[in-house]
Amino acid sequence: MVSLKPVEIDGRFATAITVELPKTSLVMVTTNRGYIMCGALDVDLLNTRLAERGIIAGRALGVRTVEQLLDAPLADVTDGARALGVQPGMTGREAIRLMI
Repeated sequence: MVSLKPVEIDGRFATAITVELPKTSLVMVTTNRGYIMCGALDVDLLNTRLAERGIIAGRALGVRTVEQLLDAPLADVTDGARALGVQPGMTGREAIRLMI
């Protein structure tokens, strides 16, 4: 099953997406500029093979829900996210604030 829902942060909105798969779920929050995602996100791939795209993204580990993703510290971020001011260790919510 796939679920989409709006997420309000400081009066602005992002979209939360959850994809339920056998024995796991993919959890992400996206904006028009970038996104954060659970541990399935391959930041190294985005920074190397897809570097020319300048993707703005961050990854949090050990999250299973949208709220956990927003509250968790980001373990890795892309080079594009760093250029925007997103840093490892900031919460997903802080990162989304910069991406909105």
